[in-house]
Amino acid sequence: MTIHYLKKADKTPETETATAQAVVNEMLARIQAEGEPAIRHYARTLDQWEGDFVVSRAQLQANAAQVPASVRADIDFAIRQVFDFASAQRRSMQAFQVELHPGVMAGQRVIPVNVAGCYAPAGRYAHIASAYMGVATAKAAGVGTIVACSGPFRGGPMHPYLMYAFDKAGADIILTLGGVQAIATMAYGLFPGKPADVIVGPGNKFVAEAKRTLFGKVGIDVFAGPSEIAVIADDSADPAIVASDLVGQAEHGHESPAWLFTTSEVLAREVMRRVPALIETLPPTARDAAGCAWRDYGEVIVCDSREEIIEVSDRHAPEHLEVQARDLDWWLDHLTCYGSLFLGEETTVAYGDKASGPNHVLPTKGAARYSGGLSVHKFMKTLTWQRMTRAAARDIGLATARISRLEGMEAHARTADDRLAKYFPGERFDLGEPVKV
Repeated sequence: MTIHYLKKADKTPETETATAQAVVNEMLARIQAEGEPAIRHYARTLDQWEGDFVVSRAQLQANAAQVPASVRADIDFAIRQVFDFASAQRRSMQAFQVELHPGVMAGQRVIPVNVAGCYAPAGRYAHIASAYMGVATAKAAGVGTIVACSGPFRGGPMHPYLMYAFDKAGADIILTLGGVQAIATMAYGLFPGKPADVIVGPGNKFVAEAKRTLFGKVGIDVFAGPSEIAVIADDSADPAIVASDLVGQAEHGHESPAWLFTTSEVLAREVMRRVPALIETLPPTARDAAGCAWRDYGEVIVCDSREEIIEVSDRHAPEHLEVQARDLDWWLDHLTCYGSLFLGEETTVAYGDKASGPNHVLPTKGAARYSGGLSVHKFMKTLTWQRMTRAAARDIGLATARISRLEGMEAHARTADDRLAKYFPGERFDLGEPVKV
């Protein structure tokens, strides 16, 4: 395989992971031991928040009245897109029953979890889209109770537009809480009194580590890391658009990788020339984040063929993958590892992040090799059931008794023996050799 790095990352997303573990473990232990007092302590010391955690209906109504009509219209539009896509996903999941053997009926039910926790970060940006990505998808799944959390925004209350998005998307309980304390609150059910069955939503490395640590006690969407983008481009791509898209995702944070995979060295060098200039034109917060991300995590790889690009891209397994190249259907058919795929110049990661419909909570750090992103499926449980006639229990019981004894599990075998003796009195069966050890 012939690939050439014009730019190679100095760091990887794993570089900073270990630093969060000790902090999160200490916080979770204290919260589990002390409950609400620990939550109030962390809210006060980390977010400077001493107000009420539960947002009242009166506060939500007053907040909505202050949100400009044009903002409400944009948020409402995006919520419909996300809800409609998630609803289509829900319709693709079917309950069924099938007769596997004469008299043996088995099937599945597809039902939502009872309580979902949806988190939206409140860091350097107002993450409005994260609010409805989680809540609207849970609503489409039919979740009974949706608890939504986001922290105070820049020292004040929750961002008003984010609060509106939570409410409009269908959250039942909205909490002004951020960070590890928010994840713990939803997991332990401290304020609503209803522990979450599943917790979803993006966050910083401490939020991601809290979700990872609590996984098992609760379900989670993905093991999340810093946001990533990869762009696949050939010589037909517009370097200005490619550069713009790379910078567009790098502004997420200092640790956000931005990768370019291409068969055109001419295009690659032109993109590399343009990226620093684009970063310099950004506002200070975004300029700082994107500059660090491109410097430390940016990569530009030139390959000899599109087949080599497929191999490189699937190995990176990017969260967001754009293809700006000829023959888009070929790429769709051959790429296998990505969180979400954006085919053609006309679409871009920002569209998916905000308003096009598919969810923007996606796997990072290579997790797209084995996992997809947030979808209605994350809020659903596939439950199996079975029923059989006594005649069917004869055949199943014989096989069960004999296999159980081959495994050395005598008590298992006798549950079949007892039924066969009850249902078919006087009949003799080959039940295998009894276990003697």
